[in-house]
Amino acid sequence: MAKVLMKGNEAIGEAAIRAGCLNYFAYPITPQSEVAEYLSKRMPEAGGVFLQGESEVAVGYMIFGAAGAGARVFTTSSSPGVSLMSEAISYIAGAQCPAVFVNIIRGGPGLGGILPSQADYFQATKGGGHGDYRLLVMAPASVQEAVEMVMKAFPLAEKYRNPVMILGDGLIGQMMEPVEFPDGLRSEPTNKDDWATNGMDSRNSDKQNLVKSLFLDPKALNDNNLALKAKYDRMKIEEVRYEPYNLDSPYQALIVSYGTMSRVCRTVIDNLKSEGIEVAMIRPQTLFPFPEKAIHDAADVDGCKIVFSIEMSMGQMVEDVERCIKGKRPVEWYGKCGGDVPTPEEIMEIIKERL
Repeated sequence: MAKVLMKGNEAIGEAAIRAGCLNYFAYPITPQSEVAEYLSKRMPEAGGVFLQGESEVAVGYMIFGAAGAGARVFTTSSSPGVSLMSEAISYIAGAQCPAVFVNIIRGGPGLGGILPSQADYFQATKGGGHGDYRLLVMAPASVQEAVEMVMKAFPLAEKYRNPVMILGDGLIGQMMEPVEFPDGLRSEPTNKDDWATNGMDSRNSDKQNLVKSLFLDPKALNDNNLALKAKYDRMKIEEVRYEPYNLDSPYQALIVSYGTMSRVCRTVIDNLKSEGIEVAMIRPQTLFPFPEKAIHDAADVDGCKIVFSIEMSMGQMVEDVERCIKGKRPVEWYGKCGGDVPTPEEIMEIIKERL
């Protein structure tokens, strides 16, 4: 199909519809409010349901109810809004229901600011709510990639019966780029009759579907957590996604960066190459599961002297990078948080200084 010029937030909303999701519950918060604005008109046109909750807390449990009934459902929010949904996200993960959450990050902590940030890395990848649960987390670097990740997120959520989160900074939501919506990424919900609460008919059948996260028996609770862990371990095997850049050249340094920050780092690598300095990059497209082996192997080559974690936060992803490197190379963080995006020149100066 032909490409169209769209703002990121609006493209995310359209991508969900094109993926086959016709249920959207949300509460407005910048810098993602245009998703709700767009879908308040577009969802009814597509035969879907748009409902604004009275708060993000309410929206979280609307998502839980719809997901538990087997409906394909999603929401979008930003930073403190996702914090308010975190209790419900934990319930949804514990009850093994599929749902899609999009976080267009604003700066924090607290109210922070509406300019681009990546400071919700911990919240998304380490569990923003309570208990031993994980989200499958994807991080787009362009509006087109955001579209494709949203469309892929629904079948992934249903494959694992687990929440999936798309993590994008404010630039992803606000920038305008040409996009297309691949027809091949449209899908239909699968296997929901095997587990979803599908109405009163189940009372008259031999099998009753029960969606819950309450296990008062210690063994039952432990067994549920073991089942969840097995699912997360399977994600680590089957769902790791990353993009290498300039790994074919003998390089002196490795950058790990994601989202729109990685676009700045591409410019850094290209500019340094013109000066005779070779630098490579691993761009994680999934933040959980994290591309641990790819980063470890890329840092372990002869000639690589140092690894940089470049991010729009005060050093959150760097902890995972250090875990991957296992002390074989020095790891340094560089970044800013609050809306001031590091420039190529600043990053180039840091790399040349350290080399």
